[in-house]
Amino acid sequence: MSSQVPPDLKFAKSHEWVRIEGEIATVGITDHAQHELTDVVFVELPAVGRVVKAGEACAVVESVKTASDIYSPVAGTVTEVNPVLGGSPGLVNTEPYQGGWFYKLKLSGGTDGLLSPEAYRAQIGA
Repeated sequence: MSSQVPPDLKFAKSHEWVRIEGEIATVGITDHAQHELTDVVFVELPAVGRVVKAGEACAVVESVKTASDIYSPVAGTVTEVNPVLGGSPGLVNTEPYQGGWFYKLKLSGGTDGLLSPEAYRAQIGA
């Protein structure tokens, strides 16, 4: 992964990251995922108030190459979406772990099955 991975992140095998702060989880896609997608041109985010299950498709990323579902790494209720991505979807490419986040959830379940940064690096062969 070319971007510095913050040590406070956990990862889904499907290339999403999650940052847990109390009972709020912020979700985005990994640097590896954005690199594979190439230039992101559109992001469809879940509606605020939507209840999602861990592993459920809840967002879509379109790039010049393909469209891909984004899966929620944890269960919860969407409390906020990133308002900047509508006009600046390229933040997913340039700031995957900061300004390119997708949505925030109020957690309703645990974080079982998520990978540490080291385990995720091993998964992608980095």
